[in-house]
Amino acid sequence: MTDQPTALDLPQVDPLPEATQTYFDICEEKLGMVPNVLRAYAFDIAKLDTFTAMYNDLMLAESGLSKLEREMIAVVVSAVNRCYYCLTAHGAAVRDLSGNPVLGEQLVMNWRVADLDARQRTMLAFSEKMTIESAKIGEADRQALRDAGFSDRDIWDIASVAGFFNMSNRIASATDMRPNPDYHTQAR
Repeated sequence: MTDQPTALDLPQVDPLPEATQTYFDICEEKLGMVPNVLRAYAFDIAKLDTFTAMYNDLMLAESGLSKLEREMIAVVVSAVNRCYYCLTAHGAAVRDLSGNPVLGEQLVMNWRVADLDARQRTMLAFSEKMTIESAKIGEADRQALRDAGFSDRDIWDIASVAGFFNMSNRIASATDMRPNPDYHTQAR
C-alpha cells in the first residue's frame, strides 16, 4: 500500500504552517495517527482549514445529538454511499464511543438490524432518506423527528451531519481516499 492518502498526486505543503503542524501533532498524540483525510487535504491549507472547521463544528461542538449519534449518522450515510474510507474510520468511532464492536458492524452492513431506540431509528431513517432521495423529504419527515424527541435545532444538526458526509463520501470515493490501517483494528 502506498503512503499517499489518495490516488491523486497532491503533495502536502512542506513545511506545514505552524498551526497545521500543531493540529497534526495533537492528532498524533490523541489518535496515534494523523487521519488520512487530513493528510489528503494538506495540499491546500485553506481547504484543510475549511474542512476541519466544518468537521469539528458538526462532530464535536455542543449539540442535542451525542457524539455517538453523529458518528452513527456518518456511518449510515457512508453505508448508503459505500464509502470505504468513512465506513472504516467512522465505523471505528462508533465501536469506540458505544463500547460495542457489534454495533459498528451492524451500522456498516444494515443499520436496521442494530439494537437501537426509537429516537435513533427515526434519526437514521431521516439520514438515509436524505442521502437517497432528499427532494422527497417533507414536513412529515421533520415531524417524525420532532415526535421522536428532536428539536428543530437537532433536525438542523442531523441534516448538516448527513449533508457533510454525503459531500465527504463523494470526495473520498472520487479520489480513492485510503483509510489509515489503524482504523481496522480499533475498538474490536
